[in-house]
Amino acid sequence: MNNGAVITDVGSQTEELATRMLGQVYSLLKGHGIIPNAVQEQMLTSHVRAMAHRSITGEPLPEVEASLFEEISQDSMTLAREVVAQFGNLPDEEAWLLSVHFEVAKENL
Repeated sequence: MNNGAVITDVGSQTEELATRMLGQVYSLLKGHGIIPNAVQEQMLTSHVRAMAHRSITGEPLPEVEASLFEEISQDSMTLAREVVAQFGNLPDEEAWLLSVHFEVAKENL
């Protein structure tokens, strides 16, 4: 039997967490002078919402190869790790993926 209340609760928890984290992400970026353009903002927002979903549901990421992120700056990786740490239950691989958004947005400067 499918309990719709549980699904709705997960959805509302995800939305609440995503909204809170998006505020923190954009504040963090602004504090570092990183302003994503409209397309980058849309992609980053989608990614943070997916991170919130994984945080709430425990859904794992597919395997990610660390070597793909060797060219990401330490600054972008540090910012991404700060965000992932605020979720409290996501693996470091999430920071690898998130750091790409930050690195690309830094190019707008």
